[in-house]
Amino acid sequence: MAATEDRPNPKRSTKAMLPGAATGARRREEILRVDHAGELAAIKIYEGQLAILGDRAATVRSAEIIRHMAKAEARHKSSFDKLLAENRTRPTALEPLWSAAAFVLGAGSALLGEKAAMAATVAVEEVIDEHYSSQVAELKERDPKLAATLEEFRAEEVEHKETGLAHGATGAPAYPLFSGLIKAGCRLAIRIAEKV
Repeated sequence: MAATEDRPNPKRSTKAMLPGAATGARRREEILRVDHAGELAAIKIYEGQLAILGDRAATVRSAEIIRHMAKAEARHKSSFDKLLAENRTRPTALEPLWSAAAFVLGAGSALLGEKAAMAATVAVEEVIDEHYSSQVAELKERDPKLAATLEEFRAEEVEHKETGLAHGATGAPAYPLFSGLIKAGCRLAIRIAEKV
């Protein structure tokens, strides 16, 4: 009997079988931690952008759009605050670092202009769309309630991406390079925030 139990189960996910890959409750904690960190970072990005664009008459329309998107992010974060508490999961230990870095990204992008602020939003939301899509696929059968919440949030993040594109994101200076750097930073932050 013991020999049978040691054989690999072809129905198990390859991802779960990889060394160091979290499963079950630990994986849920990682998901909640990283998603909470991401929503906090999004709020801070928008705060940074509004610190630059918010009080200028010339940028009042962009500031209104950013405030609208920030409200959705605040609602997402509130949901993750509750989920962290319900699941007795701590937030990322790097929360102060993510907050500062996100604010700087937001303010820096806005200093480059409204199109660059929108380009930052598009880059971040493209990564978040991929990230949430991956989590939804992973959780669909194992945790359908959390998967449904993530799918709802993913759809709103895609709306933010579309809003950024509609408001000139691709016209930002050096858009492909700027976007690529932000995406790389987001992907790295996701990997770190899951674990720390």
